[in-house]
Amino acid sequence: MTPAAVLRGLKPDWLSDPKVWRTEILAGLVVGLALIPEAISFSIIAGVDPAIGLFASFTMAVVISVVGGRRAMISAATGAVALVIAPLNREHGLGYLIAAVILAGVFQVVLGALGVAKLMRFVPRSVMVGFVNALAILIFMAQVPEMHDVPWAVYPLIIGGLALMVFFPKVTRVIPAPLVSIVILTVITIAAGIAVPTVGDKGDLPSSLPVPGLPDVPFTLDTLTTIAPYAFAMALVGLMESLMTAKLVDDITDTHSSKTRESIGQGIANIVTGFFGGMGGCAMIGQTMINVKVSGARTRLSTFLAGSFLMVLCIVFGPVVSDIPMAALVAVMVMVSFATFDWHSIAPKTLRRMPAGEIAVMVITVIVVVATHNLAIGVVVGTVTAMVIFARRVARLADVTAVTDPDGSAVVYSVNGELFFASSNDLVGRFDYAGDPQRVVIDLSAAHIWDASSVAALDAIETKYAQRGKTVEIIGLDDSSALLHGKLSGELTSH
Repeated sequence: MTPAAVLRGLKPDWLSDPKVWRTEILAGLVVGLALIPEAISFSIIAGVDPAIGLFASFTMAVVISVVGGRRAMISAATGAVALVIAPLNREHGLGYLIAAVILAGVFQVVLGALGVAKLMRFVPRSVMVGFVNALAILIFMAQVPEMHDVPWAVYPLIIGGLALMVFFPKVTRVIPAPLVSIVILTVITIAAGIAVPTVGDKGDLPSSLPVPGLPDVPFTLDTLTTIAPYAFAMALVGLMESLMTAKLVDDITDTHSSKTRESIGQGIANIVTGFFGGMGGCAMIGQTMINVKVSGARTRLSTFLAGSFLMVLCIVFGPVVSDIPMAALVAVMVMVSFATFDWHSIAPKTLRRMPAGEIAVMVITVIVVVATHNLAIGVVVGTVTAMVIFARRVARLADVTAVTDPDGSAVVYSVNGELFFASSNDLVGRFDYAGDPQRVVIDLSAAHIWDASSVAALDAIETKYAQRGKTVEIIGLDDSSALLHGKLSGELTSH
């Protein structure tokens, strides 16, 4: 391959394909518009000026587009992060909040380097489905306040926006339907003088770019102990949401992403955001769905432009953006909610075939997420529930059968299954210590020892037989089981 061919292969798609360029630019514009009211709302939750949330969305998106591990994913100020840091801002002020954002970024870089992303392999599919469905419900619920106690004109505008997004793609997909919907509804409301809530009603837009600086806090141990718990909580919540979102985008696009790079990238983005006075953030699932699923973006360009357009729209086109009716953005998010929900997962045909435990895990995940408004808590609870159900199911698979020699001199117990803390607890009660002959053989050829609890159970069995003057021989251990048994046998109880 020639050097020129190699360079062509290294060029991003959007540099060589005009169609990709157009898709990415328009997707970035739609997401940039959708970020504005969200960032302002999350600023209110955190108790800070709207500019703080908008600055965070700008810096998070721009930085993660370069250092992140998942192309086309949008990171910005989020509600989950706002909820975590709101008490810190309320009790200690903005300076401490900014310092916590920077420290949270440091924690995320360290956790990413330590391989925290590998824990994603333990998230079952049923939890992932519950996560997606709960996300769709939360996106819709977030729009309900915008449809309550509003002028009647809001409702036909929302319906009109939804109709445009459903039918416009049948005409052409060159321009994203959400952008068309936003523009047309804005023109209608301005031209007809319809008085409805607008983006400007959410708060004032910034008029200049953020300036870097240090947080206004004393650099002491007391400050560190004050912000550390909030920073660590923010780091965990941010990583959980970001990694789950990255996995979701992987599935939608049938592509792979680097979860370790994404974890470290989130940390770098939060550190930069903190030094620019932003409130921090993580992957923004609703806006990512707009970018990837609705608009069809697939490269880092859309992420970079989403953040860039956000600032340009605020600073240069602030008066125009302020006139965008909230009904237009509500319609976009309702469509995203509908498209995000996994309708196949609740189809009667699917539910009839799905094991009851899998359905329970999915439902529990949805309920916990919706109840707490925290995706990270729901994923943890759902995963733990799935592990408990799995442990109970596997524990029942350990079976013991006994065969006594014809002359009655020995008995062979064949153990079949996986021996770990759940199954080994019942193992001790499966032997006839008083009635068995003098020689007892335990055949583990069809079993595997996974943990110290199983070794302790085997030791307890040998001890019970020894108390009755009987000998026990354990045979059939595979290499790893023999190694673990040899290392721990006789060492797990006090003498």
